[in-house]
Amino acid sequence: MYVTAAILSVLLALVSLAAGAPKALLKGDVSAGLQSHMGLGAGLVRFVGLAEVAAAVGLIVGLFWQPLGIAAAIGFAITMVGAVGFHAKAGDYADPATRGNAMAPFPLILLSVATAVTLGLAM
Repeated sequence: MYVTAAILSVLLALVSLAAGAPKALLKGDVSAGLQSHMGLGAGLVRFVGLAEVAAAVGLIVGLFWQPLGIAAAIGFAITMVGAVGFHAKAGDYADPATRGNAMAPFPLILLSVATAVTLGLAM
């Protein structure tokens, strides 16, 4: 079970780092899109990016101390639930042009829950 937990943790950490780093640095199209399309301030975008980067770090450290990995996976899932809320508020699920990007948080929520569960079982 530990091998599965490690694979899921590393995969989720890579995704979390790839999603969070540009937001934390306020670089790239995603950061600009969150600010213009969703009306988020630069501070909130940076905060979300730092939370995603912190989740990545917590998932990697959580390979050695599982309670931290579980907390990081749950925290990332909560962040993705928030993303679903912001996408819904912006009307992205009703617009076919933006629906594809807005669907990304759903598999990440599932991956986060699977990671937390397997880390818990690996303890």
